[in-house]
Amino acid sequence: MNSGKYIWFNGKLVPADEAKVSVMAQALHYGTSVFEGIRAYATPKGPAIFCLPQHVRRMFDSCRIFRMELPHTAAEMTGAITETVRVNRFKECYIRPIAFRGAGSFSLDPRKSPVEVAVITVEWGRYLGAEAIEQGVDVMVSSWRRMAPDTGVPMGKIGGQYVTSQLITMEAADLGYAEGIALDASGFISEGSGENIFVVKDGEVYTPPLTSAILPGVTRGVILTLCRDLGIIVREQPLLRDILYVADEAFFTGTAAEVTPIRSVDRIRIGSGRGQVTKRIQEEFFGITEGRKPDRHNWLTLVTEKKSIGSIGSVESVESGTRT
Repeated sequence: MNSGKYIWFNGKLVPADEAKVSVMAQALHYGTSVFEGIRAYATPKGPAIFCLPQHVRRMFDSCRIFRMELPHTAAEMTGAITETVRVNRFKECYIRPIAFRGAGSFSLDPRKSPVEVAVITVEWGRYLGAEAIEQGVDVMVSSWRRMAPDTGVPMGKIGGQYVTSQLITMEAADLGYAEGIALDASGFISEGSGENIFVVKDGEVYTPPLTSAILPGVTRGVILTLCRDLGIIVREQPLLRDILYVADEAFFTGTAAEVTPIRSVDRIRIGSGRGQVTKRIQEEFFGITEGRKPDRHNWLTLVTEKKSIGSIGSVESVESGTRT
């Protein structure tokens, strides 16, 4: 992956090949990390980061759940993210802020190890394939389930919890599917390995509630708002697996997946692959993110040439060899 020339690491912009982590880092051994996935889109006014305040807030929420205190403020993290996009001069990119426990202790009390923070930007296209946005993807219901409410913290975007997501993804790939859908501990639909899911039936949109062990997706929240804007009824409720087979439409949402139609589930075809409701939502979503439609909800943060307020470190100081 092309991460550009710089990574923001522990308060400084450093050359990407100098952003190194110890093999003794607690996160490497126990998955003690909190991260976000954010996109910057190319717009007529330049690169724009989508839902940046919402992502930063969720990162701090995940840290709070995990008893991890970030050594930077929300304003500093916001500045670090915009500055990293700016100095790498990407027109569009995927952004990965991550906080993790570094070297200090192998204790299962992670608080004995220091918190390190990085912001990485990479060039990354459509997560489920360039053609998936229009043609949809073929998925399966996974044999792996999402965590029970008392065995994990599904509202936190915590690294160690993504082991199950990897098992879902590998199972689906090995069986010839693009993605897997996990059920929750009670057998209701939860989410994909890294996406929230929506189902359309008789013109109404259904999606699992937070109590189905889903991550509170930022893009999910955007889609709920867009549905209200478009006059589409949305029902958040527990969903039986069966509804996938009789749905008129279905689609994934997420920073990486964006709005991706689901063409089939367990080899059962869903409608035409990309129905009219999904298409309307896609047109609104991409119209806003790409700057073709008004940003009426202020979801876009433009990345300007001027150094971002609240950022720590600058490309000028890195190139001159004097880091601030």
